[in-house]
Amino acid sequence: MERPRIVVVGAGFAGVSCVRRLERTLSPGEAEILLVTPFSYQLYLPLLPQVASGVLTPQSVAVSLRRSRRHRTRIVPGGAVGVDTRAKVCVIRKITGELVDQPYDHLVLAPGSVTRTFDIPGLAEHGRGMKTLAEAAHLRDHVIAQLDLADAAVPGSAERASRLGFVVVGGGYAGTETAASLERLTMNAVGRYPRLDRREISWHLVDVAPKLMPELGDRLGRAALDVLRRRGIEVSLGTSVAKAGPEDVTLTDGRVLPCRTLIWTAGVAASPLIGTLGAETAKSGRLVVAADLRVAGAEGVIALGDAAAVPDLAAGGDDAVCPPTAQHAERQGRVAADNVVAALRGTPLRRYVHKDLGLVVDLGGRDGVSRPLGVDLRGMPAQAVARGYHWAALRTGAAKTRVMTNWLLNAVAGDDFVRTGFQTYKPGTLRDFEHTDHYLTPEEVRARTAADEVDSSGGRDRHQQWSDG
Repeated sequence: MERPRIVVVGAGFAGVSCVRRLERTLSPGEAEILLVTPFSYQLYLPLLPQVASGVLTPQSVAVSLRRSRRHRTRIVPGGAVGVDTRAKVCVIRKITGELVDQPYDHLVLAPGSVTRTFDIPGLAEHGRGMKTLAEAAHLRDHVIAQLDLADAAVPGSAERASRLGFVVVGGGYAGTETAASLERLTMNAVGRYPRLDRREISWHLVDVAPKLMPELGDRLGRAALDVLRRRGIEVSLGTSVAKAGPEDVTLTDGRVLPCRTLIWTAGVAASPLIGTLGAETAKSGRLVVAADLRVAGAEGVIALGDAAAVPDLAAGGDDAVCPPTAQHAERQGRVAADNVVAALRGTPLRRYVHKDLGLVVDLGGRDGVSRPLGVDLRGMPAQAVARGYHWAALRTGAAKTRVMTNWLLNAVAGDDFVRTGFQTYKPGTLRDFEHTDHYLTPEEVRARTAADEVDSSGGRDRHQQWSDG
């Protein structure tokens, strides 16, 4: 008898947590587990700003999926670009570009999110993101390159001013930590450039919201704002970008800032994969799911993490949904795995309930703001809590060792401000790294699965060819 096939889409906190739980709970004969991901690692996203600033190496936050002793999941190297819930088929674009169709019995959707953008002139051409490991590594190279080029430019020239102008859009955790980390990188580096004056470097953090990181509360939000402004970062709240050009950025309040580095971190949107299901979505674009993570009208489909509007039962209120944070995603992954096992074994499903443990923000150096278990911290204690939390959350001993070694080495030896040059001639904009144009339309998905049904009438079809490897 053929084993049921469980397909998990996404190797973020939610997907990896689900797979690990499935491997521990199910015997090899109970089900076949497939994980669809372009890379065989789990990216520890909260530490990405420290990769961009050079405090951590890229490898230290890319936690291998193959180090587990229980590893028996088949990793499919690619990304899911469409789902037909009627035919129970997931369409996968392999890293070679080839499209293949993967049938499933149970589908766990944890594709995560992409950077949320708006129809702002020039944003697609000039905006840079902070959502992937490649983006962080490329951004570090780009920032150091601007210092190199500014050092060689004529003092007082327009080129020099634009190369030393940096704008970060988004006053949430990602934007605040990115601005704080990269500002420290440039200020530490400028001492190695005798022709540059640190007063020539300008950093702007822009957000349309009236407060910085409102989830932290007024006190800690103001504390973070004070830290940034003390370092010389100009924070503009209640405004955004009206237009982006190759050498400047125009804000909605009319100011024109010399800038060749526009970093866009203004929120996230659910993966475009969600739009191919034809299922109900919330206002945020996330897939509507029940408290047990099931998708209504889609047999065998569970969704979680950034891509799903999971009811927050611990917060109370009919409209409360879980925020897209790592602590929720990881715990939802375990519930998703338990519910897949329950469906296989015919036992009751669990509802997801988790009380938020708090938030941590590392602002680099000795600065941080954190609220663990509702306790407000700032300065060194907050930063210690933030780093301790991240270090403990790393899944493998190898990752913990690399991160701790990087932290100690950076504290003692500092940075050499070296560019790798791996992607010198790649623009590095949002469209270059997040591949949002790779997804199929719902009509294209249905056309593929309809063709497969016709092909299968003649015998063994491409579903089976792919799934048998």
